[in-house]
Amino acid sequence: MRVRVTEFTEAGRAEREDRLATEEPLEIRLAWPGQPAERTWVTMRTPGHDFELAVGYLHHEGVLGSDLLATVAYCTDADLTPEQEFNVVTVTLNAPPLRRPPHRHAGTSSGSSACGVCGKESIAEALAGAPARPWAGRRPTPGVIRGLPEQLRGTQSVFERTGGVHAAALVDADGTLLVVREDVGRHNAVDKVTGARLLSGQSPAEAALVLSGRIGFELAQKAAAAGVGALVAVGAPSSLAVDLARRAQLELYGFTSSRRVVKYC
Repeated sequence: MRVRVTEFTEAGRAEREDRLATEEPLEIRLAWPGQPAERTWVTMRTPGHDFELAVGYLHHEGVLGSDLLATVAYCTDADLTPEQEFNVVTVTLNAPPLRRPPHRHAGTSSGSSACGVCGKESIAEALAGAPARPWAGRRPTPGVIRGLPEQLRGTQSVFERTGGVHAAALVDADGTLLVVREDVGRHNAVDKVTGARLLSGQSPAEAALVLSGRIGFELAQKAAAAGVGALVAVGAPSSLAVDLARRAQLELYGFTSSRRVVKYC
């Protein structure tokens, strides 16, 4: 959205137009035969690719298998205001979920998959939702990995205009970008990448997942749940993210640039 701002520089004061990344809440509801739709999660996100976000989130939480998905649609409840109409998505399954959605408080959540747990307990829970077999295909070499952030940066059209969003990309072993998504939330961008693959009938498991920021535990959890071979970021990983990556047999790279990259496991 466009806003008027006042900019102060050494040359003085100037009035100009600026652009902001849109941020709005998205409520995700889940339903299956015998179970009416009910709220599962609320997140603040950049509107767009909402169905992908919902499906990717549920997959990362171990709730949704690709064969369970029946429909994804915006909610049409009569009591929704026009502003809410496109901020509520209902995912309907054709059978009960793989597991019940994890507890979330009723208010807006940051989307952390580690809410309410910590340490070894959270790692065990995260690994329970990961694929039985880690990625067995080729993974990018360090030389390929060093070039990934620059490739990702070249596709970040919303960031180019606003400077206010994160990005995530799925790539093959040769470094080809397969899916790129942007969002004000780092977690949401990853959910959208996985959701895009699932809704197109493809597996979210690929050679690597690339992030525009740092690697926290919850992002390593999503990478493990998607079944990727490597997780690459321009920032640093946390200690718990490295611990999870090791246990999930997930290669993890931080401080990635064209000049260097640090491999943690």
